[in-house]
Amino acid sequence: MIPPLISYVTFNRLGLTIGSLSSILESTDDFELHIIDNFSNDGTWEYIQGLSDPRIKSRSRIDINAGQVYALNLNLLKRRPEQYFITVDNDVCIRTKDWITRFLKVFETFPEVGLLGVQSFGPHLVELPQVTSQVKGGVFYLKVDKAFPDPEQSFIPGRCMCLRPELLNIIGYWSEENCFGDIEISNRVNNYTDYTTGFVTGIKIEMPQKIECSDCGYQSQCILDQRSETCFTDYTKYYKNDEFKKKFRWKFEETLKDLKSGARPVYCASSNDGYSLSNHIFNMEWAVENFNFYIKNAN
Repeated sequence: MIPPLISYVTFNRLGLTIGSLSSILESTDDFELHIIDNFSNDGTWEYIQGLSDPRIKSRSRIDINAGQVYALNLNLLKRRPEQYFITVDNDVCIRTKDWITRFLKVFETFPEVGLLGVQSFGPHLVELPQVTSQVKGGVFYLKVDKAFPDPEQSFIPGRCMCLRPELLNIIGYWSEENCFGDIEISNRVNNYTDYTTGFVTGIKIEMPQKIECSDCGYQSQCILDQRSETCFTDYTKYYKNDEFKKKFRWKFEETLKDLKSGARPVYCASSNDGYSLSNHIFNMEWAVENFNFYIKNAN
């Protein structure tokens, strides 16, 4: 089997990125890692260029931040048709060495599962959907019930998520038309495909939201004036996801209405995939407006 593709998109917070990428590279599993720096200004790109591991297959820097979904879909374009696709956020440290093997074991045992996430605890905890335990041959996962009561409160968080290749061939890309990320894709998969979603147990992750400069492994090479500016102050200054969701929530709501009525297929095209655009509906005006929001506010 082709090793899964890991998509890693980072934006500032170099102190967290160092720990997060280190935890991925400490895995005992095989994978193909594709790193995108979403126009950080804190030395992240310089750090990424200095990494040495044969499992890193590409590293690139986007000159203008057009949002995380835009960058994530660029990595998804690199996936081969039979390849599993994993996303890991840059504030996630994975403490289980064989975590990819655990994902794949569930997929192998339960062919109906299309998307799996990881539960976390602590300060970054979000409300999780209702789940039902599923066991077969000693393999265990938590199946999410169909039909989320509130799509913005119950979803599979994208912090560490794995998708089956057969599912991706059906759903295409993360939606650039509403850019609601893990919220939209969880609902699209769970409610509008025959695949189920759920959580893998036994994978331990930590999600520290900040570290002190004195604890950062890159402090001696830091390019910022740490007396007044850190990679975390820059991140907070340019992090606009919450503002985006308040302003453009209506696009997500319209998407759900169209999916429910059948006016919109489950497949989402991408602005960077000409073939998908020519064969599927795509609201370019919505997508460009979303990208421009981030270009204007997050750079």
